[in-house]
Formats: sequence, structure tokens, C-alpha cells
Amino acid sequence: MMNGSNTESRSLYHFRGSAPASFRTSLIFIPSKFANVATMLLVPSVKCSPATQGIGLLSSQILKRFSSSKRWQARQLKDRFTREAAVQGLKSRAAFKLLQIDEKYHIFESGQTVVDLGYAPGSWSQVAVARTQPHGRVLGVDIIPAQPPKGVSTIQGNFLDPNIQAYVREFVRDANRGRPYPPSTILDADYDDTQLKSGENASSDKQTDPKQWDCKYSVDVVLSDMSAPWFQTTGFGKRSLSDPYNRMMNTSGISFKDHAGSMDLCHAALQFSQEVLRTGGHFVCKFYQGAEDKALEEQLRELFRKVHRLKPESSRNESKESFFIGLSRK
Repeated sequence: MMNGSNTESRSLYHFRGSAPASFRTSLIFIPSKFANVATMLLVPSVKCSPATQGIGLLSSQILKRFSSSKRWQARQLKDRFTREAAVQGLKSRAAFKLLQIDEKYHIFESGQTVVDLGYAPGSWSQVAVARTQPHGRVLGVDIIPAQPPKGVSTIQGNFLDPNIQAYVREFVRDANRGRPYPPSTILDADYDDTQLKSGENASSDKQTDPKQWDCKYSVDVVLSDMSAPWFQTTGFGKRSLSDPYNRMMNTSGISFKDHAGSMDLCHAALQFSQEVLRTGGHFVCKFYQGAEDKALEEQLRELFRKVHRLKPESSRNESKESFFIGLSRK
């Protein structure tokens, strides 16, 4: 119930019938801009009945979220990589992590095919497009609906779903799909049909013969920055042997849970890389440090000639994230 005569937005909490005698509350008023969330929170005192204790718990959780959001915003404003990303038109500060990895290990070349797993919001894909121009192609895969950066092809879906992986393999099977074509231009009035046909034939010669299309060993670089953003309800497959989707919700703050979830996602990306990555291709994946990352590193060493572990300068000091870089598939 809203009182229009009040300058401060308020709402009243109603009980059906009379309120329990043991229910005692103190009132906390939230500024009107949060009125759609809760303009009045009921905080039970020590003598609350069990039936009403949940209301106070909910109110404290909302206040903690407001506080956490404020801290995050303040940290973002002070962060130099966040500011620089905005200046350069990058989707997020994460672009600098991949830029620093590429500066050190030189994973990108012009004309490469790059698959970016967990691409949203698209900062890694932006870097991949810029570093593989003019004839490269980048395919982003993510369950989050996001506007892809210019020059990026995308597939929306849960990568852990075998059907989505089949779509990705089908996409990369065609070596010309998603690859930019040079524009045809007439230079002057003397440009005749013979020259035009000659140019068309030269352009078609650069394309791969469809008979040679094969999803196996057709990708030059696989990037994985995956993390699960929310629980799925309908529309996507989410089951697997270890149910990794439900084990990771971005970062929970629980080190073991975040580490275990990231290991599952890295293993899924690595298994996919074994199927599509060409000889000499490269692999980059984000993970959260923990007891299992040594085993993952050993698996990478079996597949790649060189394996490096790196925490880029743009990663926050307090973050447990790190990156494996597998160079030159055997």
C-alpha cells in the first residue's frame, strides 16, 4: 500500500488476521529508488517466533547485497583496466588479460580460426578478431544472450550440451563459414568483364574446396573463459556425469566449489580441443587455483609441446583465477 501524501515512499506489511503476539519488529526505510525491491524491511527482534525469523534473514541478505554492490562499483571506478577498457571501446577489462597472454606467447596470427567458449560479453572475441584480421574468423559460444562484437559469429547455448558441441563442430567444418570476404570494387572505367571474371576466379581459388571440409583439426585456437551464470530451467540440456553446470555459478566465494567447477569446465574445453584443434594449435583456459589443477596441467602437457601457467597483471590480486596456456599441439 502506497501513501501518495508521504514524501518518502513506504509500504505496509499486512498479516492475514492478527499478527502473532511474539512478532516484534523494527522498521528500516530504504530510499525510494529501491521501492520496487523493499521499501520497508521487517527485522525481527530476539523474541521472534520461528515462523517469522525468515523475514529478518531476508532483509539482512538484501542489505548485504546492496553493500556488496556498492563496494563493487567503487572498486570498478578505481580500477585502471576498467577505465582503459571503456576508453578503447572494449566490452570488459578481461580483454587485457588475453592481450597480455598474446603479447607474451604469440598465440594469434592472421587468418586463424578461433573458438571462444564463454565469450559473453565479448572482450576476448574482440581481441581475437583484431589479432586475426583480415582473413580470420571467430566463433563465440555462450549460454548468455549477448550482442556479439563486430566480426564475431556466435552460437547461444550451454557448451556442456552435446548438441551445442555438435553445432560448433558443424560450423567449423566449413572452412569458409564466418570468414570475411574482400569487397569487390571497380577501380576505373577501363575495368572490363575479362578482368572482373579473372578477379572472381582468383577470389574463389582462395576458398577451401568443400570436399576437404572436416571438423577434425580445423581450429587454430581454442579459448575458454567459461563460468555458469545462472541455474537453467528449460530450453537447454544441462546434465553430465559430474553435473558441472550446477556446481559453478560464476564465483560463489567458496574456494573449493569455484575450483571444482572450473576444473570441470576446463576439462570439457580440453576434450573439445582434442577433437578440433589442428597440429600446432593453441589452447587458453581460465581456472581457479586448487588441488586438482596439477592434474589438469599434466593432461595439457600430454597434448601440447609447451604449457604455461600465468596470472596476468590485469587479474586482481585477491582473485584466485589463473590461466593455462597450451602452445603447439603435438
